[in-house]
Amino acid sequence: MIRVTEDEALDAYSSVVTAVAQRLLPSVASLRLPSGGSGSAVVLTPDGFLLTSAHVVAGAKEGRARFTDGVDARFDVVGADPLSDLAVVRSAAADRAPAVLGDAATLRVGQLVVAVGSPLGFAGSLSAGVVSGLGRSLPVGRGGATRLVENVIQTDAALHPGNSGGALADASARVVGISTAVVGPGLGQGLGLAVPVDATTRRIIGALMAGERVRRAYLGVGGGTQALPPRIADRLGRRRAVAVASVVVGSPAADAGVKPGDLLVSVDGAVVEDVGTLQALMDESRIGRPVAVEVVRGDEVRSLEVVPRELDASR
Repeated sequence: MIRVTEDEALDAYSSVVTAVAQRLLPSVASLRLPSGGSGSAVVLTPDGFLLTSAHVVAGAKEGRARFTDGVDARFDVVGADPLSDLAVVRSAAADRAPAVLGDAATLRVGQLVVAVGSPLGFAGSLSAGVVSGLGRSLPVGRGGATRLVENVIQTDAALHPGNSGGALADASARVVGISTAVVGPGLGQGLGLAVPVDATTRRIIGALMAGERVRRAYLGVGGGTQALPPRIADRLGRRRAVAVASVVVGSPAADAGVKPGDLLVSVDGAVVEDVGTLQALMDESRIGRPVAVEVVRGDEVRSLEVVPRELDASR
C-alpha cells in the first residue's frame, strides 16, 4: 500500500487548483452595470461572446467588462433567458481566451470544483471546494411565468455577491456550471448554487448567441417525482413518474383531460420519470402540435392528446 503524506496530498491538491486558475482566470471577466450592479462572466468565443447570469444584466442593455489582463471594454447584452437565469453579452474586447464548456451530467458528489469570478468586486478571485449536492431545484421566474431550473449544482466553494455569472469548473478547467446564488445567511451559510452546463443549457446558450428568443412549450401542470405503484411499475418497466399535483384552468393539459392525481409517465413517446425530464421535453418543437401524453389513473394507463402552447414569460 502506497502511503501519501499530508504534504504530498496538499501538493497534489494545490497543483490541480493552480492549474485550473492558470487556464481559467483569463477567461472570466468582471461586469459592471450602469445601475451600479456587478457580476461575472465567462468568455465563450475569442471574438467577445460572454456567458453570465440573466439576473446580473436584468434591465440593462450595456455595461463594462474588465479582464484579468487589465483590458476594460464596453459590452452589449445580446440576449437573456430569465427562466434559466442565463444571458449572453458581447464585449468589444477581441482575442479573448475562451473557456471550455464541460458537462454537469458527469459530476459526482464529493468531486473537486473551482469557482472563478469577481466576488465583492474583487476581480479574478478563485475559491475551491467540492460538489456538496446534485439534483437540486432552483425556482426562477419573470412576470407571471415561473420555472424550476433542475439539476442545479450545490457546492461549498466560497461564493459571494459578485460571483453570479462566473465559472464553476472541474479539475480539468472545464466549465460545468454558472454560479447563480449564495445560500444564507442563517439558511446554510457557505453553500452556493450553480446553473448546470449540460445539453439543455447548451441549446439555450446557442439560441442566445444567435440573438434568438428561447421558446418553450407549456402544458400547465405542477407536480413532482413519485414512485409508481409496484404493479404499474412492473407493467411499464420503470419505477418513477411525475405526479400531477395541480392543473392550470384553461391550460393545454386541462383541455386534454389531465387531472390532479394522475401520474405522467411519457410525453411524445419519451419516458418521463422526473420534472427535469418533463421540462427538457417542453421545447420549441412541441409548440402547437398534438403530443401524446400517457398518464396512470388508478390502475389504468391512459393516452391523452395535448397541444402545448408557447410559455409566455413576458407577463
